[in-house]
Amino acid sequence: MTRAQRRRCFGLLVSAGDVWACVLDMNRWRRQRGLPAMVNFQELCRELHNSGPGVFGELASIPAEGMLRRFSDAWFSAAKRRRQGDTSARYPRRKRRLMPVRFRHGAFTTQGRRLRLATARGCPPLWVRLDRDPPYPAEQVRSVTLLADGGRLFVEVTAQVPVATYPPGAEPDPSRVAGVDPGVIHLYAAAGPDEQGLLVSGRAVRAENHLHLRDTKARTKATARRAPTKGQAGSRRWKKTRTRQRKLQARHHRRITQAHHEAARDVVQWAIQHRIGILKIGDPRGVLELTAGRRHNKRLRDWRVGHLITCLRDKAEQAGIDTHLVDERGTSSTCPTCDRRVPKPKNRNFSCPHCAFTGHRDLVGGANIATRTIGGGTITADRNPFPTVIQHRRAGRHLPGVNSARRDPRRRPHHGTVRGSPGRPRPAPPEMGTSLAHQARISQHHLDSEANVA
Repeated sequence: MTRAQRRRCFGLLVSAGDVWACVLDMNRWRRQRGLPAMVNFQELCRELHNSGPGVFGELASIPAEGMLRRFSDAWFSAAKRRRQGDTSARYPRRKRRLMPVRFRHGAFTTQGRRLRLATARGCPPLWVRLDRDPPYPAEQVRSVTLLADGGRLFVEVTAQVPVATYPPGAEPDPSRVAGVDPGVIHLYAAAGPDEQGLLVSGRAVRAENHLHLRDTKARTKATARRAPTKGQAGSRRWKKTRTRQRKLQARHHRRITQAHHEAARDVVQWAIQHRIGILKIGDPRGVLELTAGRRHNKRLRDWRVGHLITCLRDKAEQAGIDTHLVDERGTSSTCPTCDRRVPKPKNRNFSCPHCAFTGHRDLVGGANIATRTIGGGTITADRNPFPTVIQHRRAGRHLPGVNSARRDPRRRPHHGTVRGSPGRPRPAPPEMGTSLAHQARISQHHLDSEANVA
């Protein structure tokens, strides 16, 4: 991309932010004068067209209408939540300098890796070259979205993808049900029929989160003295530091997102292989509302369980597999054979003191989730046998430092109650009755002098 193309792309993003800010300011003025807010999409479009062309730079009318549609949807969504009693819902009132610009069908053209974006009347069209080929055929693409993340420009492609077709006898069977338990150590633990199970390890993702948090704390500590005070403009050096921080944060977010998609793909491929027609996914998002301290809250935010569920549901829908969200409370502490509650195990091994059942704790949760109904009940008949044939997959093979070893080499060397880094390796303790301290203080010159005296 040339400098002129980059400048025009960022100009479109700034113009979209101006449209958003203009709507916020107009509604603020109306609220101060006691007038009702203008949030209807048709009314907003009428005001936009009355302002005339060229008001918002090179931004065409179709992307500008998309910004108005986004504002209207956000406002009515917040109003609906507040009517239902959710007082935490907030109306859109925050301004942003850069806003994503969405080009619908007819406002863009693709020719291989070349993308043509429509601009305002009287402005030449914007041609850009993509880094890679679009992942979908040109006839399936319905819209493209121009956005910036960490100082880099991206294009998100939305396409209409048909549902997968299978030869006779290989299509998913609705009578075959599997339960999926999302987690942190194992992103997905699936228990299906025919004693089949799947474990997708998320240790590499957790190691990436730990490393990113450690590096972020170190960078913040190193650059704290250069941070401007409140009301003071930052220096050029500080702006470069902030740009570097945003770039690293965006790269970390992309890595985690890619790992989640890889894990969801492994689950769907496993379900297709065993002709599973229904995936019951445990919904643990209720724990996000609990306050368990800053450390545990940070772990839950890094987990991104909502994104895990969304990835799995989207890929399963494309494969022709139905998905249902069920309550997963108590599934990891209930025996799948005698249905009795046991103390929650502290490790990955589950053992029932009542019937002497043993198994993997995450697969126990998946087996119990497969028996749950949408309303919260439990099905005791036609229960799948507990998995004995378990497949293991790893998510995040693209992450730096990950190899084919069982354990990720970047995971922390300390666990449990040990605080801080263990530091450099130390020698073994001396035998009983001896000490290494006195021997370390005696130099070789002192030993030679004692020998001469003797």
